[in-house]
Amino acid sequence: MKTINLTLQIWRQKNKDAPGDFETFTLNNISTAMSFLEMLDLLNENLTLQGQEPVAFDHDCREGVCGMCGAMVNGIAHGPEPETTLCQLHMRHFQSGDTLVIEPFRSRAFPIKRDLVIDRSALDRIIQAGGYISVNTGGAPEAGTIPIPAKTAELAMDAAACIGCGACVASCPSGAAMLFTGAKISQLSRLPQGQPERKERALAMVQAMDREGFGNCSNERECEAVCPKAISIRHVARMNREYLLASFFGE
Repeated sequence: MKTINLTLQIWRQKNKDAPGDFETFTLNNISTAMSFLEMLDLLNENLTLQGQEPVAFDHDCREGVCGMCGAMVNGIAHGPEPETTLCQLHMRHFQSGDTLVIEPFRSRAFPIKRDLVIDRSALDRIIQAGGYISVNTGGAPEAGTIPIPAKTAELAMDAAACIGCGACVASCPSGAAMLFTGAKISQLSRLPQGQPERKERALAMVQAMDREGFGNCSNERECEAVCPKAISIRHVARMNREYLLASFFGE
């Protein structure tokens, strides 16, 4: 099995108020079959055996579903492979002797908890501002009760693919969360179930986004380039349209 040797420059920071800096580690005999997070696991095993503090990094599903693992690798959110979360990135994409600079997602709205772990709760608050949808309680409706055109359903599902990892924010020169917010607004605005609160939802979510201190979209498309789920910036345009309509015609 092929193995590689790497130099890792990893951001270390005890908490959001403490100063941080890069710390350099050498890691040898890394199997190219390992995922990126497994490589970090190996590093932490070595640090623990040496009596040193392991590197804190976020993770949960390790299947590209939860979005918690996000970090910058050589300046690219989730690393160099397109449409890939950090947990899905494998070491076969690197060469022996490479130096990897690993740091947390940077945003005023994402305070650092420790090392590579950030607080993404600002994104949660944007979703919470959108509220719920109005549905009748009771048994689950039969499939196909509400006919939805296939194209509409596909567009809604494309938006729903967003996992809220924050890569779009970290990569945007303006620190905007508009791709994330646009996807969440676009998802329900296309479906009949989302119509009753459609205007209120657009206004509330955009206002919540602004309160969190995110920047405004500058159409650099860096967000689209690094999104692990290939969310299109068309959803940003739809969010702007939804917000303008809600502003002009009231809640």
